Amino acid sequence: MESPPLLEMRGIAKRFGDVQANDGVDLTLKCGEILGLLGENGAGKTTLMNILFGVYAADAGRIAIDGRSVRIQRSADALAHGVGMVHQHFHLVPRLTVLENLMVGQAGRGLRLDRDFALTRMYEIERRFCLQLPPDMRVADLTIGEQQRLEIMKALIRGARILILDEPTAALTPQEVEGLFVALRMMAAQRMGVIFITHKLHEILAVTTRVVIMQQGRVAAEVANDDTVSKKQLAELMTGHEIIPPVKASTTPGRVRLRLENLETRSGARPSLKGVSLEVRGGEILGIAGVSGNGQAELADVIAGVLPAAGGTLEINGTAVSRLTPRAVQALEAGRIPEDRMGTGLITGLPLRSCMVLPRIREPRFSRWGFLNHRAIDRFADQQIRSFGIKAAGGHVRTGTLSGGNLQKALLARELAWEPTLLLAAQPTRGLDVAAARFVHQRFLDLRGRDGAIVLISEDLEEIFALSDRIAVMFAGRIMDVLDIGDATVAQVGLLMAGVQEAA
Repeated sequence: MESPPLLEMRGIAKRFGDVQANDGVDLTLKCGEILGLLGENGAGKTTLMNILFGVYAADAGRIAIDGRSVRIQRSADALAHGVGMVHQHFHLVPRLTVLENLMVGQAGRGLRLDRDFALTRMYEIERRFCLQLPPDMRVADLTIGEQQRLEIMKALIRGARILILDEPTAALTPQEVEGLFVALRMMAAQRMGVIFITHKLHEILAVTTRVVIMQQGRVAAEVANDDTVSKKQLAELMTGHEIIPPVKASTTPGRVRLRLENLETRSGARPSLKGVSLEVRGGEILGIAGVSGNGQAELADVIAGVLPAAGGTLEINGTAVSRLTPRAVQALEAGRIPEDRMGTGLITGLPLRSCMVLPRIREPRFSRWGFLNHRAIDRFADQQIRSFGIKAAGGHVRTGTLSGGNLQKALLARELAWEPTLLLAAQPTRGLDVAAARFVHQRFLDLRGRDGAIVLISEDLEEIFALSDRIAVMFAGRIMDVLDIGDATVAQVGLLMAGVQEAA
């Protein structure tokens, strides 16, 4: 007689107001299986996993583990039933050590935490899954990849047999990604079950055994990950139509749009820039690669006029600027797509129409003598909504109700409407599905074709290689090297991201 699945979810339904996030979802996970969970933004996959981990309670449906029905109403229930989840944003205490983080929430002997027991369990997990970490190192001193390893260890030390990973490779070097895949394959070999959520189709093909695709809150397709499955097929199953990749035409670099020479910053607890020198020309996309926290955010903030430089020179479109402000950047024909679209880029509580014109609200077409021209604002917002295919019921809807992909389209529409000659784009497709990411990429290439220059800061190496003409790699606030795209390899860039400078 065949044993029951490790996990079985039947008829799962969840509604938020008028939105049916999950609509009768069935999902199974077998022992020894790495299941890929795919879907466009808003397809319902994260909601489904949050129900499994006890973040949300389902409106309908049932969950069974090892063939027995279970009630999961909070995360503690999920952990008790052997379900662990590693979120994209880690839940660690930076000032504590690795071992201390593993001991948080664990039962001890009497009123004392059992350090020896935790250390024994840690070494056992290291041996079983190749997840080595120094127990006495502070979490604040760990790399992003090591922090993720610690989150996985936290789930395993609590007895997880079902592990949910949400966008686990977003900030990892290629070498760290391969190390993660080795650990996942070892878990599968020891009859654990893994649910792997990502938008990176090549990773789905590399590590999963089966793929479930969701659309509009339902399971749309399920395929075995065998030799017949391709990235193109998975993308079409996700979107319901063929995805045509943008064509990167050849261009001739034009005038210098951005020049940095020996740029330095001093920013307290934040990483500092140390002698950064770069040049970007019209008709060119310069990719900035690096593991999160190595100065990319500071570089973006300096160019955007948010963070003052402590040394060096900065020049935009031939104008040397000693003290930049966001408004001065706009005046120099530069646009900005910030990393935090929900906090820095848009104000979620405002109507979409207001967010679309906010940086330019003082321009005569939108306001005069302190009075807003609401008709002009509405015309502009409606035109951009149509031009960029933003899915919103008009410009008066609250911005926070839009999906991640549509929020990014709104930011693009706002910045590109003014034909910037320089565009600073930080993590522009993080968390976006394949169709939304392709839309963003095409707009970048269109601007490049109009002699615009783009500084593309991204932790997605596939994106960096697809769009860039040159790649600058950052580590510890410095530029390790600048490579022409024709000469660069993923392995080479990965080593530079880890601070390894290859010998000439």
